Amino acid sequence: MSPRATSQRIYLVRHGETEWSQSGRHTSRTDLPLTAEGERRIESIAATLAAHPFSLVLSSPLRRAVRTCELAGLRGRAELDADLVEWNYGDYEGLTTAEIREQRPAWNLFHDGAPGGESAEEVGARVARAIGRIVDAEGDVAVFAHGHVLRVLGALWVGHAPEDAERLALDTGSVSILGYEREARVIRLWNGRV
Repeated sequence: MSPRATSQRIYLVRHGETEWSQSGRHTSRTDLPLTAEGERRIESIAATLAAHPFSLVLSSPLRRAVRTCELAGLRGRAELDADLVEWNYGDYEGLTTAEIREQRPAWNLFHDGAPGGESAEEVGARVARAIGRIVDAEGDVAVFAHGHVLRVLGALWVGHAPEDAERLALDTGSVSILGYEREARVIRLWNGRV
């Protein structure tokens, strides 16, 4: 591994709050706008992100991620990547975990997936392709995407299975930083602010 690679930082930015994320409803393909609070929170971190010399900026094509990227001042440099779209919740789209558990009391997205949607392994395969693009970049990378898909990215980055992403909580409008310590892939900051 080259010295360049071991100094690389990957900034994961979860999109700002939407009406559904605020109420706990599972949102994958439903293309919702950010709330006013969601926009305000992203604007508070925009100066730091916009000033960073990213060599690659990736965004989910869904408008909540694209708008977050735009508010962060990086939309003009962003490449849309369908591998970063949120986990497909299928029949559970728009439902809260409590509503799903009324029918399936022990349901866990990371272990059970979603009927009519994706399994953890399927999401992991998409995310692995995105990681391939990230490690091929010549410097730091910014990734604008969604809660569950970014949690899977964090888990895979440090060598865990997609299912292990359940242990990585991620708030809307948060920034996480992945990188290296020597040659080992590490999490430098999780669910924070820059």
